[in-house]
Amino acid sequence: MTYETILAERRGDVLVLTLNRPDRLNAAPTLMFDELRHGLAHLDGARAVLLAGAGRAFCSGADVGAGALLAGDPGEATHRALTEHYNPALHALSELPVPVVSAVRGAAAGIGCSLALAADLCVASDTAYFLQAFVNIGLVPDGGASWVLPRLIGRARALEMMLLGERVPAARALEWGLIHTLVADAELDDAGLALATRLAAGATVAMGLIRRGIAHALDSSYVEALNREAGDQRRARGTADALEGGSAFLEKRAPIFRGA
Repeated sequence: MTYETILAERRGDVLVLTLNRPDRLNAAPTLMFDELRHGLAHLDGARAVLLAGAGRAFCSGADVGAGALLAGDPGEATHRALTEHYNPALHALSELPVPVVSAVRGAAAGIGCSLALAADLCVASDTAYFLQAFVNIGLVPDGGASWVLPRLIGRARALEMMLLGERVPAARALEWGLIHTLVADAELDDAGLALATRLAAGATVAMGLIRRGIAHALDSSYVEALNREAGDQRRARGTADALEGGSAFLEKRAPIFRGA
């Protein structure tokens, strides 16, 4: 399908969704997140997703425009944009049954930061930075940032990002555990696709259960996590990939997973 604000293409078993407003540093209007949600709903057999940004930025934040900040009731307009457009796309991303990689160069700011860090693994170039600048204009973080950041980097560093509103460069993001790996800018596209391709070649049913399990475990008790894991393991054990994995182990060969 052809979109206005993103590009969608299959690269082997990877669905690549690219934010495609490079002249605006991929600032995201509500349509962009609607199109992302549509793309995520049509995996069509893809076994991993790669999120990227065209040009020299991943995403510089929501594109609300100066008029939207002043006209009518900006609070209600922002609330509708989040609850009807941005949040449903991020929720759809969290519910995917396959792993997700983000590849970030330049700005990952505001809702763009939330999107990048909603991926399971984030690969960043040495030009990348992560920014929660809401406080600088009298606003609060959104896009799930208040949930994700403390869980990734702890309360103190999450508050540092949110209260100071300063850029966190890629090298510091790696040191903090905010991202998976850091590469030279010229290597980012290949590195992101290579990681997504590696995941897509794995036991993706199990990976989907793993990503769901991690999300649930963050909000459950130890006993609840034990019970959920037992149920997920029962489902995973019944897959063809698990049978292949066991056979490959016994036969001392590399497994060939099919995502089923």
